[in-house]
Amino acid sequence: MREIWFWQRIVSPHMAGLARALARSGFVVTYVVERDLSESRKSQGWVVPSVEGLNLVYARDMHGVAAIVRATSLDSIHLCQGLRGNGIVSYAQTCLAKRGLRQWVLIESVDDDGWRGILKRLTYSILIRRHRSRTAGLLAIGDRTSAWLFERGAPKAMLFPFAYFLEDRRSAKTGFVGTERPFQFIFVGQFIHLKRLPFLVDALAALPGCSAELVVVGSGPLEEEWRSFAERRLPGRLRWRGKMSSAEVLRILEEVDCLVLPSRYDGWGAVVSEALMSGIPAICSDKCGSATAVKASGVGGVFRYDDMAELSHLLSEAFAAGKATAVSRRALARWATSLGANAGAHYLSDIFNHMEGAGDRPRPPWVRSVSEEFI
Repeated sequence: MREIWFWQRIVSPHMAGLARALARSGFVVTYVVERDLSESRKSQGWVVPSVEGLNLVYARDMHGVAAIVRATSLDSIHLCQGLRGNGIVSYAQTCLAKRGLRQWVLIESVDDDGWRGILKRLTYSILIRRHRSRTAGLLAIGDRTSAWLFERGAPKAMLFPFAYFLEDRRSAKTGFVGTERPFQFIFVGQFIHLKRLPFLVDALAALPGCSAELVVVGSGPLEEEWRSFAERRLPGRLRWRGKMSSAEVLRILEEVDCLVLPSRYDGWGAVVSEALMSGIPAICSDKCGSATAVKASGVGGVFRYDDMAELSHLLSEAFAAGKATAVSRRALARWATSLGANAGAHYLSDIFNHMEGAGDRPRPPWVRSVSEEFI
């Protein structure tokens, strides 16, 4: 059986589902990490996902990494997280290259605004040139990430649009939501400037005659300031739920009508996938990697991150459309299985086969037509 190795800093809920799906499909999967979870992720309510069916290995230092790489077979495939700022993964990439082993790099969308963006564009151009000879392919996570990497010098043949494929939902509740409560938007995220809850509050407050409520899930250093601001702008229309675990977020998504992710930047934004897989539309900024999934879904919408009027328009459209029926929720959830781990495993296997000359270039599972592809 083919061996595939994941090289990550933590056991990420964004990747573990894909790893398990690959194992179920016949790969021997080893998942190498520095530690289970970082303290910052724990504080956000993350929990260590299931690693059933995987060989979980800890590499806490360079000696450990080198020993693990020496033990891998010559025909093994390695998926490495990122090209920079990736801890032990960077050293693993060097060791893998010395042995001539096949490396695939997962890269999520890059925040390249401002003067820092100029430096990042230059840095990635150098990194791509440096890693090109030892990289089998680049799995580009996020809207336009493939095009961005192409502009930095990555060969088109090596680029494949990708996603954080989450665990498939077994029993998402997609029944009709009754009329006894108002239409509800939901925000899920940390209370930090990057997530821009006040931007969403202002956009919703600007809608005349809109009685929609806003359910707010999360916590963070700006909580007191943002609560005060939001209560002034949307008196009586806010439902504060505090910090929730991932499982609790999935349950509440089944009870609301539309997710909004107004972030100034999100590499992907897993809650968008979770919302779509729950059968509810999502609205997000064009700075969220998951904008590619929102566009393909055909519901909700994507707004330019600095255009409040555009966000207000999308909110107004969602409110006017009303609560989804059981049929529409089930249809959306059914389409959104394209964002699940099983679809991701099948797609990745097809990518490997294509690069080995055994099949056509595969289309990303969430893409509905050729015109939506990456460049």
